Amino acid sequence: MIVRPQQHWLIRLFVWHGSVLQKIYSRLLLNVALSISVIFFLPWYETLGIKLTIAPFSILGVAIAIFLGFRNSVCYARFNEARTLWGQLAITQRSLLRETKSLLGSNESQITAFVSLQIAFCHALRLTLRKRPVDETLKKYLSSDDLQWVSQSHGPCNRILLLMGDWLADKRKQGLISDVVWSSLNHHLNDLSTVAGGCERIAGTPIPFAYTLILHRTVYLFCIMLPFALVTDLHYMTPFLSVFISYTFISLDTLAEELEEPFGTEDNDLPLDAICNTIERDLHDMDESEQLPEKLRPNRHYKLS
Repeated sequence: MIVRPQQHWLIRLFVWHGSVLQKIYSRLLLNVALSISVIFFLPWYETLGIKLTIAPFSILGVAIAIFLGFRNSVCYARFNEARTLWGQLAITQRSLLRETKSLLGSNESQITAFVSLQIAFCHALRLTLRKRPVDETLKKYLSSDDLQWVSQSHGPCNRILLLMGDWLADKRKQGLISDVVWSSLNHHLNDLSTVAGGCERIAGTPIPFAYTLILHRTVYLFCIMLPFALVTDLHYMTPFLSVFISYTFISLDTLAEELEEPFGTEDNDLPLDAICNTIERDLHDMDESEQLPEKLRPNRHYKLS
């Protein structure tokens, strides 16, 4: 995610890092080259007796803009839901530790072990959504036996939830947690499972491909044919107006592709590393640990991973 400070409007016009321009500039250059070619071959083009007018492109442009706006709204809704789920994850983890610590505050070693399981769950969810191996990260929080058991599963988060449930059940058997309190703590584990399931639903259910494909094709065909409609009226101004219109449509199409997969590592995806870092710092702070991990900050290009 790009996290930029407030800037003057003039400076923001020339922002490069964080804009989709760095992904589409080659396509825009092709549009400029095509527009220049159309100007060069204009005399030959006029002899063919074929003349495209602006009128159909105006109607088609409005239709494309409406459908692109709808698609971007749907993609942003996925992004917003994903961020809401991770916000709920942070809240649930804090509530779970607060209730547990209020019951077992005198046993610091056991609380620290439970905190490690909570942090391991967050990192396991992050790595699973990004389709990355979990072993290297989780070995810091799990014992070797637990790590081997968790890493063998296709759903590491589920097995970490089982470990957390076993930990709470053990304290219940010892009489440290009453049935009523155990039910409340178990409810928080169910909330964690709900968050993981919601994230997996978003990650595993993309926007229907046929819908994305028809918009993608329409946008690029529109941008390819646009110079032929502009050249007879605008002549040497054709490349400027054509690339501006193409930039608008191609940018919206590209941005929708990024927002559709909110758990990735592109500029406009969720900063899962930073969210996990925040949760880890909060849990260690609540556990009164003296060694808090360093807070993740945006890099020199204002990107927060």
